[in-house]
Amino acid sequence: MNIIIPMAGKGTRLRPHTLSTPKPLIPVAGHSIAERLVREIAKVMQQPIDKISFIIKPDFGKDVENELLNIAKEIGAQGQIDYQTEALGTAHAIFSAQNLLDGPVVVAYADTLFKGSFDLDNDADSIIWVKKVDNPDQFGVVQLNDKNEIEGFVEKPKTFVSDLAIIGIYYFKEGAALKDEIQYLFDHNITVGNEYQLTTALENMKQKGKIFKPGPVSDWMDFGNPKVAVETNTKVLQYDFNEGKKLISETAKMVDSQIIEPCYIADDVQIVNSKIGPFVSIGKGCIIENAQIENSLIQDETSLKNAVITNSMIGSHVKFDGHFKTLNLGDYSTLE
Repeated sequence: MNIIIPMAGKGTRLRPHTLSTPKPLIPVAGHSIAERLVREIAKVMQQPIDKISFIIKPDFGKDVENELLNIAKEIGAQGQIDYQTEALGTAHAIFSAQNLLDGPVVVAYADTLFKGSFDLDNDADSIIWVKKVDNPDQFGVVQLNDKNEIEGFVEKPKTFVSDLAIIGIYYFKEGAALKDEIQYLFDHNITVGNEYQLTTALENMKQKGKIFKPGPVSDWMDFGNPKVAVETNTKVLQYDFNEGKKLISETAKMVDSQIIEPCYIADDVQIVNSKIGPFVSIGKGCIIENAQIENSLIQDETSLKNAVITNSMIGSHVKFDGHFKTLNLGDYSTLE
């Protein structure tokens, strides 16, 4: 089985945190979104992953590319980097890894995390991961027939048609069928808003008799903006804690401080005279002094002093000394 992960977007809603780090590589409780996504897919599919394509912009840099290739290597898969040089739509992005559209393939957009457990339906040509939502008018949704098959795709319906939102993860029993449909879009210049869209290819496949079924997930965690990123960090910490994962490094030093779990504390962190938690992630090499922090996400090599912080996302290499209560600081910011 292959995995294709389009991740060439700019992550503008998460700025300033994405100015120096692509969104899928922002760590949540010590592991990047891309790594967590790949591992969760591998667990749900319950079969070996052969190849993984990470579709990025050419200017992401070699360090980012090497980090992505290591994610594939760590689960025993062969990684490859493919480039989307123009933003011409979701189908166009997927086609950047056309050599992987052969045999079983999963397409997963790297701005979301999920929790789920289900068996693949061998009668289905494709499975689309979905989550029941309270506000379907804000999402693309699927409509089901009485056989639990997907009979329609509706983008942000103005009137209620379904509350099963598409979370951006798709399984195809035969990737070549998707490849042929995307090629058809190119050959006939079939676009929506001047972009080649995956949903158009899916609709064409359905019209040709392909059977689509929903894959329900128990939780869907977005990473679209700093507020929901903090909420996702909270959920991930709770999941990791409940699974018994080790979250506090043995090299972290705590002096006259209280840690209220669950918290993730990375290597070489120093915490002095502070109260941390619950639901705080602290990246490697951070220094925390005279602080009270809860429900927050802090990246690497940051220094926080005399701070009372909650519901905040703070980047790497930040220096902060003050008494603000809510922050959204990007990498290399300084407040004194």
